[in-house]
Amino acid sequence: MLVEKRDALAQMMAEHMARPFPPGFRGLDVEGRDMVMLDSDAYAYAACVHDGLLSEQARAGLTRLTSAFGKVLPAIDDEYAATYYTHLHSMVVLSAEIESQRKK
Repeated sequence: MLVEKRDALAQMMAEHMARPFPPGFRGLDVEGRDMVMLDSDAYAYAACVHDGLLSEQARAGLTRLTSAFGKVLPAIDDEYAATYYTHLHSMVVLSAEIESQRKK
C-alpha cells in the first residue's frame, strides 16, 4: 500500500512540475502566505517524503503547511490558481499520509 502511495505522489509531483505557475501570483500574499513559497515548500516536503523519512521538525512543518492551505485555498478567486493550489494541497495531504504510515 505504501509503495502505491509513493508512486501516486511521484505522479502528482510530475504533474505539478508540468503545470505553469499561476499568472499574477508571483510576489502575491494570500492570507499572509507568499504564494511562491507555498508552492516551493509544498513541493520540497513532497520530495522529502518521497525520498525518505522526515525528522520530527520537518513533520511539524508539514502539518503547519497543511493548515496553511486550509486558510489560503478559500481565499483564491482565480480558477486556474485554485486548481493549481488544490493539486498542491492534495500532494501535501498525500505526503502526510505516507509519512504517517511510515511511523507505524
